[in-house]
Amino acid sequence: MTEAQTQPKAKVVRSLVGKVVSDARAKTVTVLVERRVKHELYGKIVGKSSKYHAHDENNEFKIGDVVEISESRPLSKTKNWVVTRLVEKAQAA
Repeated sequence: MTEAQTQPKAKVVRSLVGKVVSDARAKTVTVLVERRVKHELYGKIVGKSSKYHAHDENNEFKIGDVVEISESRPLSKTKNWVVTRLVEKAQAA
């Protein structure tokens, strides 16, 4: 095969779905991603969670929204995820 025939590999981008727990910062939301994992030794199903800071360019997502986030280049010290789409709008209280 020559170089012209080889095609570049598509970059695999990680994406997660979680709930917005904070929208206090400008252009940033904090997303809580929960997952269920089997305990390594005891075998019990345990709930684990992680918080990610995600970029929200237009400040359109509010607390309680379920969103999908994708990994991106580092945007700040703690922010290297971008909100890609709204999965579910928060229920009006």
